[in-house]
Amino acid sequence: MEKSKGVQWIIKLSITILVLLCLYIFLQLSPLWLPVLQVLSRVAIPLLIAAIITYLLHPVIENAHAYGLPRPVAVLIIYLLFFGGLASLITAAFPYVIQQLREFIDNLPQIIQQIQQWSNLFERQISSLPEGMQNQLADWITSLEGRAESIGEQILDTIGSILSSFIYFIVIPFLVFYLLKDYQLIEKVAWYVTPKKWRNEGVAFIRDVDQSLGNYIRGQILVSMCVGLIAMLGLWLIGVPYPIILGLFIGMTDIIPYFGAFLGAFPAVIVAALHSWQMLIFTVLLIFILQQIEGNILSPVIVGKSVHLHPILIMIALLIGVETAGVLGLVLAVPILSVVKVVLLHLRTNLLNH
Repeated sequence: MEKSKGVQWIIKLSITILVLLCLYIFLQLSPLWLPVLQVLSRVAIPLLIAAIITYLLHPVIENAHAYGLPRPVAVLIIYLLFFGGLASLITAAFPYVIQQLREFIDNLPQIIQQIQQWSNLFERQISSLPEGMQNQLADWITSLEGRAESIGEQILDTIGSILSSFIYFIVIPFLVFYLLKDYQLIEKVAWYVTPKKWRNEGVAFIRDVDQSLGNYIRGQILVSMCVGLIAMLGLWLIGVPYPIILGLFIGMTDIIPYFGAFLGAFPAVIVAALHSWQMLIFTVLLIFILQQIEGNILSPVIVGKSVHLHPILIMIALLIGVETAGVLGLVLAVPILSVVKVVLLHLRTNLLNH
């Protein structure tokens, strides 16, 4: 008996050493496979974006087909409306965005100088506080500035990489068209590729993920677009400089639950404060009204409680997301948490049934 246990222990130890050795060799060979992985990631980006757009447009096509419109015609109409409308919007807004970006870049040194003056004034104001409190406030401000700078750099890098990858704007529409056209064929291929014993459970899993995640994503994108448009109009009426850029930023960050409202409002408040205290008051009032409209009208009506997640879980997911992947982690935290929830529910159901 003891000999048998000794043999089992030696086998387990040998397997562990072998796995660690393989992992070490794999990491040492990273110069060989890392470039391949980078190429695959670049190829995967347009495929992923096209798949997301297809996922968002497919229910619209199915609804149009349900009303008697032939599927190929529905695909063509929705495709042309989506990309045609997107191209028209970009073409119409592009000159104004470029103009405001140029003005913002020209005025950036003055903005940075003014913010530095505020920071120096604040440091003088806290100089009368106890030394321990001064150090704590200074560390907190430094940490806040570092985090804000890091998030800003990530956003600019993401926008820059998207704009620099012009080939994506050419390839993605074609990918979306063929994915929409052959959506049913893709479903059939996935059905036959999946082992028979997993098919029914797989269909149920995909259905639950779609119900939990699909409505949330579509609704949140629509809410963010509405918030961005209202913000642009409100900032323009108030007279805040760069209303299109600031409104776009407010709309994009609105996708992030809880934190997005503060993150999006920060640049608009700073720009308004640099202009006048009256504009600052009106901007803060606009942001407050905007958040009330979004929280009490837009989100409940359009998004509702599609993910059925407790706010505490969402907050924890956001904190984990920002620590692991920055801005991208904030955006993906709730969708990933929603999928994890469905996975856990299905695992529990399967374990109870077996």
